[in-house]
Order: sequence, then structure tokens, then C-alpha cells
Amino acid sequence: MTVAIRRALGICIIGAGVSIASGVFANSADEIRIGQTLPYSGPLSGFGVIGRAQEAYFNKLNAEGGINGRKIKFISLDDAYSPPKTVEQTRKLVEQDEVLMMFGTLGTATNNAVHRYLNGKKIPQLFVLSGATKWADPKAFPWTMPGMAAYESEGVVYAKHILKTKPDAKIAVLAQNDDLGKDYVAGFKRGLGDKAAKMIVSEVTYETSSPTISSQLAALKASGANVLFGAVVGKFSSQMIKGVAEIGWKPNLMFVPTSASSITFLEPAGLDNATGLITSSYQKDINDEQWAKDDDVKAYFAFMKEHLPTADARNTNYATGFLNAHLITHILKACGNDISRENILRQATSMKDVRLPLLLTGVSVSTSKDDYLSFQQLRLRRFNGKNWEGFGELLDDQ
Repeated sequence: MTVAIRRALGICIIGAGVSIASGVFANSADEIRIGQTLPYSGPLSGFGVIGRAQEAYFNKLNAEGGINGRKIKFISLDDAYSPPKTVEQTRKLVEQDEVLMMFGTLGTATNNAVHRYLNGKKIPQLFVLSGATKWADPKAFPWTMPGMAAYESEGVVYAKHILKTKPDAKIAVLAQNDDLGKDYVAGFKRGLGDKAAKMIVSEVTYETSSPTISSQLAALKASGANVLFGAVVGKFSSQMIKGVAEIGWKPNLMFVPTSASSITFLEPAGLDNATGLITSSYQKDINDEQWAKDDDVKAYFAFMKEHLPTADARNTNYATGFLNAHLITHILKACGNDISRENILRQATSMKDVRLPLLLTGVSVSTSKDDYLSFQQLRLRRFNGKNWEGFGELLDDQ
């Protein structure tokens, strides 16, 4: 055997040893690797703080000894809310960083881009930050679970409120032309039941690539509608709120999804223009005065002050990250010493009446192998010009 061949074989053996060691270390008794992609740049970069809150929470856990003696290695990468970038970053996390699971990736289109890939590799795609119904399909995609209320459930809740408070409403519907918009509208119409055809007087859509929605708003106003339901997100939330005010339209009721309720999207539209806006939630609003002395809310602000002292703790996206970090922590603690992907999925799909910090009173998380929906109860909220105020009782989509 020549020296060159021996050297080449030596290099291969060393390289293989590093690869094997890396694979063992990723799932060792010392570490749990969690992967995530979020829009830290691009049009939805405001949601990036969700990951910052989670990173801070995992760092806190690590300082306290980790979970069942293991430290969390949380790797959250920027996908700019671009599906091709999500694919690139997810493959890196899985194939190079060897993460045990994906957690809390945001967006319908972005998660859809890696849906089959992750299920094909049997890698948990847990608590997706999108309310599309497709994430709760245990038969076709058993490794994927949603991490927020279903869009259809929200739509039903808004319809119930209209039927109760304004049964003679003339409703205009503005929806994003994708799975998100279709799910919201489907739930909304289901909630209206056989009255939907008569009550909805105008229904238009927009593309996510559209620069503005001015023409759609003008058409909806011209219909004579006095209630507006907008299945909108991101910049289109701001455009809808501001646009309605600019054309002098004053619907008696105006709704936006929970995902469009962040102050990040209300401020560009003008908080005065957003006054009276209605949305829903399953968690306590950290800025609502009724929760100012609540133990969960005080614990959240204490956490932010200690671990993210320069952040705007009143940004509700941080609170979302805080709550969901507790959710995945509950799963990992329940796994005990078995942190296999199979056991992680088993624990995630067998939760029963789990209470988490910041959940509304009466709301808990229950799942089963046949029901992947984590959050199914909602309470309506109304914007008062400064913050959101909860009202009414807990509602569900039944």
C-alpha cells in the first residue's frame, strides 16, 4: 500500500469519525438540538422577535441545568418568509446541524415548502405558526402539528359574533388568495350557516404579490356593506385598516385575524384608524389592563426584564414566543430519558388539559393521535385605540 493511499484512507476514516461523532452528539445524553426558521428579514420581519424570546427562554433553562439534564441547542435561521429560502435553511438544519426536530416555523407557504420533506424523513415539524387546517392531518402527515388556533375556527367565532350582535348585517369579505384566506372564509361561511349567501354582499381577493389593495377596498365599500371581515396578514393588515379610513368607509364591525393583531401592524395604519377593530385570542393580552396584576403576566414581564432587557416587552410577538417555548418544554420534559423523534411525537399527541403561562382562564391544551389541534377555544378582543380589550365568553368552532 502506497503512502498516498494510506494517507487518503486515513483522511476518510477521520472524516467518517467526525461525522459519526457529530451524529451521536446531536442526540446525545447532553444535548437536544431544535431547529427553526423565521423571517428575521423581509416583509414579515416583525415576527422575528418570536425566536428571540424563545432563544432567551432556552438560555434561561440551560443556565438552570437544562431539561432532564440535557442542554437545549436552539438554532433559529432567517428564511425571510421566502419558501425557497425555507427549504435551503431547513435542509441545512436537518442535514448539517442534525437537529432533532423543527419547531415554531412561521407561515403557511414556508411550512408547506418543507412539509413533505420533513414527514418523509420522519422529523417532527411541531407547533407550526400557521392556522391552516392542513397542519392537523395526522393520517397523511403524522409528523406535523399546528401551534396556533385554526383559521377556520377563528372564522366561525367571528361569524357567531355577527349573528348575535348584528343579524341583519351586510357583509364584505376581503381575503388573501391562498390557503390562509380560503381557510378563514370557509370557517366564516360555516359559522354563518344557511344565512351566508344572503348576508355576504361582496367578496374579493388579493394576491400576496400585489402592491396595494386599494381597488378591492373601493369595490367592497361600493357594495353597501356595513361589516367588513378581512382575512389579511402582514402589510395588507395595515393597508386595509388605513385604506378603509382614507376612503371614508365606516363599517359597524371590522374583523382581522389574530395573526394581524400585533401592534407592529396597527401602528403603520394609525392607531386611531384601528379603534373598534375586533379579533380573537386564546392567550392573555399582556397590554390589557385587566391582566396587569395577573401572575402569568407579571412573570412574563419579569422574564423579559431579566433576559431581554433592551427589548420592547409590550410587543405581543415576544409573548407568543414565550408561551410556545413553554409548550415545547412541556413536551421535552414529558419525554424523560427517551428523546427519540418517535417519543417526541408521542408526547406531543397525547397532551391532556395542559395549562401554560399566558393562556386565558379556562383554556388548556389537549391533543390525541387523531386530533392535532392544540388551541380550540378563543375569546374576542376589541382595540380601544391603545391596546386590545377582551370581551365576552370563551367560544369554540362548534
